[in-house]
Amino acid sequence: MSGSKRVVLVTGASGFVGCHVVPALVRKGWSVRRAVRSPEGRDDEIVIKSLGPNTDWTAALDGVEAVVHLAARVHHKHEEHAVQLYRNVNITGTLHLARSAAAAGVRQFNFVSTVLVHGRSNDGRAPFSEDDVLTPRGLYGMSKAAAEAGLRTLARHSDMKISVVRPPLVYGAGAKGNFALLTRAVNLGLPLPFAAIRNHRAFVAVQNLSSFILHRLAHPDPASNFEVFLVADREQVSTPEFIERLAKASGKSPRMFGVSPRLLGSLLGLLGRQETHDSLIGSLELDISKAIATGWQPEVSLDEGLRLALAAQDA
Repeated sequence: MSGSKRVVLVTGASGFVGCHVVPALVRKGWSVRRAVRSPEGRDDEIVIKSLGPNTDWTAALDGVEAVVHLAARVHHKHEEHAVQLYRNVNITGTLHLARSAAAAGVRQFNFVSTVLVHGRSNDGRAPFSEDDVLTPRGLYGMSKAAAEAGLRTLARHSDMKISVVRPPLVYGAGAKGNFALLTRAVNLGLPLPFAAIRNHRAFVAVQNLSSFILHRLAHPDPASNFEVFLVADREQVSTPEFIERLAKASGKSPRMFGVSPRLLGSLLGLLGRQETHDSLIGSLELDISKAIATGWQPEVSLDEGLRLALAAQDA
């Protein structure tokens, strides 16, 4: 790596978001050091076997100007039995990395959190904003909220600039979860019971999330050591409209029929799928004006983001 370039350490570099953030950083002239769990035979990688309270970050942070922390425990099959795992990785692991970074003289620390620190739905309320009192749901959301609180405290006693980014559902090439399930259903022509849903939800193309992270690295706030941002696409659409846009990007005709949201919610409740209910039926609107006020603009529209996601899958 060239000594003349600024060095950024990216955790979770081989994950979905990391696979988009790393090349974007390289294009902007950063020298990227990729923290990975398993060796991949690349010159820019450093192997970190586990993310936890005892991880040795000394070599990884040597000469680093900024950290982009993407790695996290996101899902676990038996979440109710994984409290300590979420704590070790998402809370104490994150805070140990941040303290190690501050001690190593790192100037910026960018932490990708989640909109779930606000809860899963804001039905009947104003769009979520950064100043809202947090009401996290689930171990993942609660662990991210706790990590944010720890970072806020650290920022009071450190010169390191800490930025927290809270994205909603991130879609793009390589995305898993609900986006992958919807894409598969649309491609298979499966009829979906969402036509009667009248909600509004925020989504973010991985290109837009990546561009905000890069923008923040280039424009840290000189007056504050700790800032939180909600980041999303400009368009916030209903579940059926998102599916229609997804089908259009796929070159398919959407197949949807109407089931009342109340009945659909009851069925999902009986199946124990409250999270699915909230993510498909409920509204999740975000006020992204603070992010826009920094001078950042989403790089791609919803339609373009979906087209890029599916084009990469077909390539």
